[in-house]
Amino acid sequence: MHPAYSVIFFTTASGAGYGLLTWMALASTLLGTPSNWAFGLVGLGLALLLITGGLLSSTAHLGRPERAWRAFSQWRSSWLSREGVLAVATYVPTGVLGITWVFYEQTEGAVVFASILATLLALTTVYSTAMIYASLPTIRAWHQPLTVPVYLTLAVASGGLIFVFVLSLFRTLPTWAIVLPLLTLVAAFFVKRSYWRAIDDEPQSITAEDATGLGHLGRVRQLEPPHTQANYVMREMGFSVARKHTEKLRRLSLYLMFSLPIVCLLLLTFVSPITTPFFALVAVVSMGVGVVMERWLFFAEAKHVVMLYYGQEAA
Repeated sequence: MHPAYSVIFFTTASGAGYGLLTWMALASTLLGTPSNWAFGLVGLGLALLLITGGLLSSTAHLGRPERAWRAFSQWRSSWLSREGVLAVATYVPTGVLGITWVFYEQTEGAVVFASILATLLALTTVYSTAMIYASLPTIRAWHQPLTVPVYLTLAVASGGLIFVFVLSLFRTLPTWAIVLPLLTLVAAFFVKRSYWRAIDDEPQSITAEDATGLGHLGRVRQLEPPHTQANYVMREMGFSVARKHTEKLRRLSLYLMFSLPIVCLLLLTFVSPITTPFFALVAVVSMGVGVVMERWLFFAEAKHVVMLYYGQEAA
């Protein structure tokens, strides 16, 4: 599949935003993070900025962006529509949490319900985003049990690193704020590695014989190509990347997403509070670049079965 940069930015930015919102909401309720207005403003403001920027960028991939609102009506059958409905709904409890936190410095009492609801909606929105791809049986690399866990763990892990950075700005970095994001990074690493192993080991079992239903007659061959030049389907669905480049990009993305951020998190336990924001920022930037590369590969490695029509042996 052709990697659309607007969608890559959308899934990366909004995923990190929803992950940060999850950390802010749960930490304020369960883990006792500072309830001062400045911390709430920076943390929740950054989360909403990432979420809103990502959602707006996704419309750039639409042929008629002005008609995007019509997608909300198809929530019964479309994961894209469900994602839109949930994304809008998330703003309500987040707004309640933000107002009470920033203007009244309160994160207790009835606000706990808003925090929990914001967390559930944020994670469900990321789940819906992942299901847009996981629900497509025509693309083998996406129609995998691990597609949803990859999106969820990377969103929580990237949001966790931003959460650590925001905490470090206020010279408040308890041990749990390092250990828990570190655990999510480790979990995301194993999930992502398992996903790549799964799509590499699974055989490309769909052939032209299966697609046409003529396999009982023998091998299906094309008499001539369907088109004399490249068309939209071939450009969008037939994008491919060389295996040697894939391996290099995979290794580099793993280093950026996991190795460097883990080292930075471990260093936070030794360095002085003055330098903690620097190492936390390095971890955030490294994770962001790594997730962008990972998401580019997610699209570039996907092969649509329609390419059987254009001569591909199997999908």
